[in-house]
Amino acid sequence: MTLPVLYVTIILIFMLVALMKEYLRPGLILFTAVVLLLVAGIITPEEALKGFSNKGMITVALLYLVCEGVRKSGILERIVFNMLPKKDVGITNAGLRFYPIVSFISAFFNNTPVVVIFAPMIKNWARKMKLPPTKFLIPLSYATVLGGICTLIGTTTNLVLHGMLIQEHKDEVAAAASGAEEGILMRFGIDDGMTMFELSKVGIFIALAGLIYLIFFSRYLLPDNRMSEDDIEDQNLMPGLIRHEVLLGNRFPGLGKTLHEFDFYRHYGAHVRAISRGGNIMDGDYMNTRLTHEDTLIVDADETFMKAWGESRVFWMISRVGDYEPPLGKRRRWLALVLLVLMIIGATVGELEPVKDALAASPFVQQYMPGLKLDMFFFVCITVVIMAWSRLFSPRKYTKFMSWDVLITIACAFAISTAMTKSGFADLIAAFIISLTELARHSEFGIYIILASLFLITNIFTELITNNAAAALAFPLALAVAEKLGMNPIPFVVCVCFAASSSFSTPIGYQTNLIVQGVGGYKFTDFVKVGLPMNIIVFILSVFLIPLFYHLS
Repeated sequence: MTLPVLYVTIILIFMLVALMKEYLRPGLILFTAVVLLLVAGIITPEEALKGFSNKGMITVALLYLVCEGVRKSGILERIVFNMLPKKDVGITNAGLRFYPIVSFISAFFNNTPVVVIFAPMIKNWARKMKLPPTKFLIPLSYATVLGGICTLIGTTTNLVLHGMLIQEHKDEVAAAASGAEEGILMRFGIDDGMTMFELSKVGIFIALAGLIYLIFFSRYLLPDNRMSEDDIEDQNLMPGLIRHEVLLGNRFPGLGKTLHEFDFYRHYGAHVRAISRGGNIMDGDYMNTRLTHEDTLIVDADETFMKAWGESRVFWMISRVGDYEPPLGKRRRWLALVLLVLMIIGATVGELEPVKDALAASPFVQQYMPGLKLDMFFFVCITVVIMAWSRLFSPRKYTKFMSWDVLITIACAFAISTAMTKSGFADLIAAFIISLTELARHSEFGIYIILASLFLITNIFTELITNNAAAALAFPLALAVAEKLGMNPIPFVVCVCFAASSSFSTPIGYQTNLIVQGVGGYKFTDFVKVGLPMNIIVFILSVFLIPLFYHLS
């Protein structure tokens, strides 16, 4: 092991431990790793910063604004509200009604806002139907993940890996221009990353299998209600106050403090009536309990509380305890829906080869718009501008709707990936993966072991840290494996996409799991019991279907 490989290994171990222990937010931890790699000369300043200008990262930032515009319009609530049964219904039939539609929505919409919107709605609906909300909230999170793996824009992880492919191709072209050997992406003609529905070839089969499991089997592994919210809701409210559930976010300034130390009423104008943690309403002197980002507070506040803090990043979610009322504003709903559909259709059509060839051959385009490229970035930019001028989201507060920690994590991921490749760390791990079977070069059976190894390594990362950080660590491994085998890298990158998004067995690997844990009062073991079979389903289908649907050579 060379000194650069040893140094990178130490930095990666430090990063993994820091992420698991949550010493800082993921973005700052990855940025710290980038700085340590920079001062050691493993990467250059240009390589450390290239992720901040990457098209994939910028696309993720703009999609946050598109999601906010659609969320504010109320179109998603209207769709699912109409899908929820209004009369007595069983758990299986209810899941059959709305899990598929949630997955379909999530295929074209970021997972986190989908869960933030639907979790309180489904919880209130379930209680009204006399059904345990805990039978639906973990499946809600999983259904959004299953939908997200089917398209390029369904989850930030897919866009991160798409951006990494584009950046890697640019680096290969620059290296080839200086006389270096042609890179793996250039040899296979991969210059535009992945198309909108590249992942659908296998993703649809995974989503269908996962939905069948959620609808017909997950109810037997999910717990009954644990939170004694009915008792909380029945307590008499002071006149003019409304009861809310508040899920604390990572930006909440009172984390690590007690309610005696942090005056919640002075900061937010709300009285805390109870704290829910680990699936239970806390008994005793909860005022002296130190708050964590996994806590849900039951608070009483006036009608201005939701308006003032409903869009704040201080809280993951604020929901009113009571019945759900569908939003109004028909014009805004239709405008948001039309813009979203046009964005998806435009990006999909723009990626078709006949369209690309027609643009390249057009004299008008060559003369007046030589840089025109009808890709996802192009249509997302147009959609955001129209939404801003149409006031579908607040143009004066647009920076509030972006998750800056996620964006910094993504940007730093590019630099860490470069360091893993330049130092030789990726080649070392790739050689280890390939050495697991001697059949890899000589029979098709070996490729399943290669894919299984890559999937498991990525999936372990994503369960322990975060999905985007896991994708950053696994991407150079996928390219190195493809390079050593002389195979098409796309199947290996697709494997990483599925593995990095398949965080079902723990609540910490995926943001949506953390949200439903707070709303539903789940314990860590609930995710293990329900999520482990889901991990196995995705693992088996990914490993055996990817070689069938993607050309390996």
